[in-house]
Amino acid sequence: MSAPTTSSSLRRGRTLRTDRWWLPPLGTALGLGAFVVYGLIRTFMNQWYWVPEYHYLAPFFSPCLSDACVPGASHFGSPFPDLAPWIPPPVFVLPFVLGFRLTCYYYRKAYYRSFWAAPPACAVTEPHRRYTGETRFPLIMQNVHRYFFYAALLVAAVLTYDTVIAFRGPGGGFGVGIGTLLMVVNVVLLWAYTLSCHSCRHLIGGRINHFSRHPVRYRMWTLVSRMNGHHMGLAWASLVSVALVDLYVMLVAAGAFPDPRLFN
Repeated sequence: MSAPTTSSSLRRGRTLRTDRWWLPPLGTALGLGAFVVYGLIRTFMNQWYWVPEYHYLAPFFSPCLSDACVPGASHFGSPFPDLAPWIPPPVFVLPFVLGFRLTCYYYRKAYYRSFWAAPPACAVTEPHRRYTGETRFPLIMQNVHRYFFYAALLVAAVLTYDTVIAFRGPGGGFGVGIGTLLMVVNVVLLWAYTLSCHSCRHLIGGRINHFSRHPVRYRMWTLVSRMNGHHMGLAWASLVSVALVDLYVMLVAAGAFPDPRLFN
């Protein structure tokens, strides 16, 4: 007869699970790692991000606020100087976008498990001897997530403005291309991901003792709560859409292929 399983035996072994528990954290690590690698290469490539004929601006370079931006890409002016070739325009905006993603509740779970193995999966022993939580630097910075949320709202609004501009055709009139449709899908997913954030849910419904006295905010809170249930899917969908739209604009700007037009 085998000995009964105890908590001490669980602590001695990494896990008693027999399923492929390592597949989800591995897939998450590969997905997030691929996005980080692409983002770094794309940022320091510092070219092929503006298509003047169709008014396409790559999401990684929006808003373009540096004097180093190519003509036409600075929709809101260029308050920052051209510092150096190794300081491309995205460095002025990406820290806020990445800060929102990195401090997001879902992404914390994703990279805690996939990169730090804290823990790698349920009922799997983590390699760390002590648990310090988010009480020390740098993890204590997770507490500023709500402030990054405000910055993410501004970035989403800017990308929406970029999408509206993309409806201008080559001659200055109304125009729609495949790139325009991709940008619309991207901003819809970005807004859905941003507004389904826990901070948005708290901002709308927090500090209310009686929802019956605030029917409008209650309806908004209910809608955001429903969206919050899909926050993980929206996080991945918006991450993929940003990369795909950026890649599409880069290829069109580089002359790899013309943008198929539905209306000119």
